[in-house]
Amino acid sequence: MRTVVTGGCGFIGSHVVDALVEAGHEVVVVDSRISKLNPAAEYRQADILDLAGLTTALDGGEVVFHLAAAADVGQVTDDPVRALRLNVEGTGTTLEAARRVGMNRFVLASTVWVYGAAHTDGEGGGAGLAELTEDVPFDLRRSGHLYVATKLAAEMAVQSYRELYGQHFTILRYGIPYGPRMRDALVVAKFVQAALAGQPITIAGEGRQTRNYVYVRDLAAAHVLALSPTAEDETIALEGTIPISVRDIADTVDGLLGPITVEHVPARAADYAGTRISNAKAKRLLGWSPTTGFTEGVRRYAEWYRAETR
Repeated sequence: MRTVVTGGCGFIGSHVVDALVEAGHEVVVVDSRISKLNPAAEYRQADILDLAGLTTALDGGEVVFHLAAAADVGQVTDDPVRALRLNVEGTGTTLEAARRVGMNRFVLASTVWVYGAAHTDGEGGGAGLAELTEDVPFDLRRSGHLYVATKLAAEMAVQSYRELYGQHFTILRYGIPYGPRMRDALVVAKFVQAALAGQPITIAGEGRQTRNYVYVRDLAAAHVLALSPTAEDETIALEGTIPISVRDIADTVDGLLGPITVEHVPARAADYAGTRISNAKAKRLLGWSPTTGFTEGVRRYAEWYRAETR
């Protein structure tokens, strides 16, 4: 199948490109800044806000994986207008370009952060409570962080294009990804890099907040499976299976690279609350679940980072 990946030079996008190539698909990477990480892919430079240029870049593709976005929540806070343009207008531009060239499917990269706006009636909020599913309703008054608002808006645009124009879609809500090529600002990267440099590890708050981390190669594998007809017009959460606290990350890094020193600072405002989310639908429709344990994933990242910085 001829696939297109917007943002295919980024952290997750580059791994999606690798997974699609390994599965035997033709891959066109569309990005505003080109870094040819996979020689088997074709690279085309285009801006997701440029409809004419993006339409040309998508021409000939059957499915587009739309990953190009503002993903750093700190940068979203610092430049909200740019974030809105990239995540909302950019999704609209890519949807329209995909429609104009007659693509069979539009696959949107969303996030489990959207569950922060879920209308739960007390469910999914902690240990012993039910996990939230893709069918949970949202209360837009609870969208909170602008990043969440942009992702909800993007999902709504995708749904509207299905209703208005018949554009088939798949929405993939990513768990918290980590692994080689991740941004230095992400917590696993910061902890590993500090440990390798012999510097203290900084924890915001008490370190009890949890995430269900997903190793990036496991996440990328789900994109290949999402090409299946069973994923058409579906929203699927690609959540990790085991909650990992910030303190757990520090302990893992200590076990792999320690001994380390830990320092505590005030908690970050508007952080993702770590809601309990089910990945049962991904297992049922795609046969997907994460296979890389957290310690092994951190070890692989540390090995990659060492090799990159030699």
